[in-house]
Amino acid sequence: MNGHDVFIVADNIFSPLGKTTAENFSKLKQNTSAVKQYNDLNISSQPFYASLFNSDEPFIKDDQHIYTKFEQLLIASINDVLQDSGIDAHNKKTVLIISTTKGNISLLETEANNAELKKRIALSTSAKLVSDRFGFVNQPVIISNACISGSLAIITGMRLLRSGQYENAVIAGADVISKFILSGFESFHALSPQVCKPFDKSRDGLNLGEGAGTVILSTNKKYKQNIKVKGGSVSNDANHISGPSRTGEELAHAIKKAMLDADISSGDIDFISAHGTATVYNDEMEANAISLSGMQTAPTNSLKGYYGHTLGAAGMIESIISIQSLKENLVLSTLGFKNMGVTNPLNICTNLLSGNFKNCLKTASGFGGCNAAVVFGK
Repeated sequence: MNGHDVFIVADNIFSPLGKTTAENFSKLKQNTSAVKQYNDLNISSQPFYASLFNSDEPFIKDDQHIYTKFEQLLIASINDVLQDSGIDAHNKKTVLIISTTKGNISLLETEANNAELKKRIALSTSAKLVSDRFGFVNQPVIISNACISGSLAIITGMRLLRSGQYENAVIAGADVISKFILSGFESFHALSPQVCKPFDKSRDGLNLGEGAGTVILSTNKKYKQNIKVKGGSVSNDANHISGPSRTGEELAHAIKKAMLDADISSGDIDFISAHGTATVYNDEMEANAISLSGMQTAPTNSLKGYYGHTLGAAGMIESIISIQSLKENLVLSTLGFKNMGVTNPLNICTNLLSGNFKNCLKTASGFGGCNAAVVFGK
């Protein structure tokens, strides 16, 4: 282990399935999905499947400030997690980390393109607004690295805490879906015309989703009974701007480095929370990587059938669900999976699995060839 142990103090998931981690986990145990068909001409000229909030849904009560939907999501999630945590945002030993893929990009659709918009759309502007709302004294850290942003934010928080620079990290990830984002994925022909089917033989693309997740990490020994972030690593396969590695070796490299960092071996991993986007190439690459890492028999799931792909929030939301799975000793099923559709078969969970689980691996991959792996454990 490097430096201090890093413990999980509190967490929140704010999604179309529920406003707390408990609400979300309860729905997932019942196989309830937030993904459904929408006919929203503001977002797409075609019907599409996604997991979205109700358009008129206010996330926070505030008449004084003009926050965007993205900022409101972050504030709502952070607010829930800070309330009962006992962690003080005003403490100079506390850092705020924000992860997102697209932030306020939807403002391009509604605002005039001028200097004011460039400032408003910048992630640093959102981070400052959110930070000021809670009175954080340190400059917030922003992580935006495609679809591994949420996982990378947790790894960054772990590293900052291990270094002794901070004692606590409040890490929040969020993304909202707009016409700009949906049209981008449409242009790749990456969207499924139905609820997605991770790792399934008939998988045909992903669904997009909105949501936020927040986790608080601390090196304070009073949390030593809590689940730990044991290790993490990132890699880049530099294969293609949007297509993943054909071999999976680079994600496997990140997995092996994360295990080394956590000081455990492949046999110690009790289950895997995969990225599992349900696109043809990503699932194949990820299955290769998991096999190369010697974990093809570990129970594995993907949560994309419940939430869709929530971009910069995905690594965060799915990590929090993994942490909850460790607490409840329950591995969730993979919605939409029926028949093995990858060359290197995995042990995909199709039913709720109970057991005595100590360690979990979370994987993520994204555009530009980025990969991340994080190990959580008791």
